[in-house]
Amino acid sequence: MSRFRSIWQASLNATKKALTWNLEDLMPPAERLIFSFNSKEELKKWHLYSDSEYGGLSSASLEISEVDNGLKGTGVFSGNLSVDLAEDSKWNISRGGFCGMRSKKFDGFIDLDSYDTIALKLRGDGRSYISTIYTENWVNSPGQLEDNSWQAFVHVPKDNWYIAKIPLARYLPTWRGNVINAEMEMNQARILGISLSVNAEGGVPGARTGTGDFKVELDWIKAIRTGEYT
Repeated sequence: MSRFRSIWQASLNATKKALTWNLEDLMPPAERLIFSFNSKEELKKWHLYSDSEYGGLSSASLEISEVDNGLKGTGVFSGNLSVDLAEDSKWNISRGGFCGMRSKKFDGFIDLDSYDTIALKLRGDGRSYISTIYTENWVNSPGQLEDNSWQAFVHVPKDNWYIAKIPLARYLPTWRGNVINAEMEMNQARILGISLSVNAEGGVPGARTGTGDFKVELDWIKAIRTGEYT
């Protein structure tokens, strides 16, 4: 009888371990790296845009920082914000003074449904930047072919490295930079891309504003699960 009990107990323990392993396999990790900025190859996943596409005079670049002693580099998004228009501009834009970096579309989409926060490790200049998430268009409005976009401000303190954590619930639906006054829920399971941009005006109270130079360094962007916003 004791031998039977030993075999039964061993079988039960093995079953419990198998169930535990299966649960661990099903549970995504607490954080997911979306982008790193430590090589020129990584920067090829991004493209730049600015008001210069519409006759403005703002400019931007995205480069790898210089590294010493074998340390990894970081991405440096920098440039100059201007609200002026080129003299030969054929455009009539109402708002200039912006630059941005947007990721190229993923091969399909990524699923962030198991996470509640976007985290960015960056070092900046005291300005406010705009973090944008693009999701698959599920509004299906007539003539609307663009991806849905969701935006939140990121105040980047000057000089020191800083990890900004933005709850996904804080991202607001927008249409061409303007907040949509509608009740919408982000489709976190179908993320198509991400961008980081800066405007000459606007932002959180206390942040640096105005035309002139801007610069922010980026180490990585991650999705994390804190459990605080679920």
